[in-house]
Amino acid sequence: MKAFTYERVTSPAEAAASARRVPGAKFIAGGTNLLDLMKLEIETPAHLIDVNGLALDKIEPTAEGGLRIGALVRNTDLAADPRIRQDYAVLSRALLAGASGQLRNQATTAGNLLQRTRCPYFYDTHQPCNKRLPGSGCAALEGFSRQHAVVGASEACIATHPSDMAVALRLLDAVVETITPDGSERAIPLADFYRAPGETPHRETLLTPGELIASVTLPPPLGGTHLYRKVRDRASYAFALVSVAAIVQPDGTGRVALGGVAHQPWRLQEADAQLPQGAQAVYERLFASAHPTSESAFKLVLAKRTLASVLTDARA
Repeated sequence: MKAFTYERVTSPAEAAASARRVPGAKFIAGGTNLLDLMKLEIETPAHLIDVNGLALDKIEPTAEGGLRIGALVRNTDLAADPRIRQDYAVLSRALLAGASGQLRNQATTAGNLLQRTRCPYFYDTHQPCNKRLPGSGCAALEGFSRQHAVVGASEACIATHPSDMAVALRLLDAVVETITPDGSERAIPLADFYRAPGETPHRETLLTPGELIASVTLPPPLGGTHLYRKVRDRASYAFALVSVAAIVQPDGTGRVALGGVAHQPWRLQEADAQLPQGAQAVYERLFASAHPTSESAFKLVLAKRTLASVLTDARA
């Protein structure tokens, strides 16, 4: 691990000012992903800004009837909150499907959204990876690609986003609220938060350098049946091969989002519109632009079957 400096801050303004003052600084809270990347020298921040002292660890109602989730709310606390379990059950289910109890105790809302891909070539510094070293190439294209994206990828990167929580938040139309280095605030719909890989897969989100996530807001509850199903190689502590989040109303309408298949939670509103027509129609819209490798093509079959199972259970 390369040497770095460290400071604790007590206000978002102080955090933003520190990030503006030190180029390449990184915020740290739980550190469940960042510290691993620093040990491998994939992330090499010169300065760490500890934001655990900020008052961003509350879940509060909004004037619109939804909830505001602080960036520092731990995954365990968020999953267990009675309001989340009752009105946003798909989020609680997704959180409990992720990682382990010990990691959920430490991991934060913002950190979960910002965790980086688990592509083995990203973690192997002896292999080319455009996400880690722009312009070096993508070893996964001709290598081991069983866990990689089947839709939304590019010739520069076929990595997937690992978060379960982000899939549920995308389904719920969550909005990410941030503080920029100059102290101003902005709101980014999660639908727009993640960048498509294109030719610049190292630029993963719309955040600018030093921009701090302050909270995530949820709209008023949607009702209906909430389900989250995660298919993985082992029963726990494994990332999704395919996951399906769904909210289905009694009249058959609703929405779906998938994880494990793209660079971001995969949801298309035109696919949501097909829900009354059945799982096959939804699947065809979601994967109309699919371009899997020979090793990841099984994900299309897995996604179709998981989607059908989830929608059948929701309607029952």
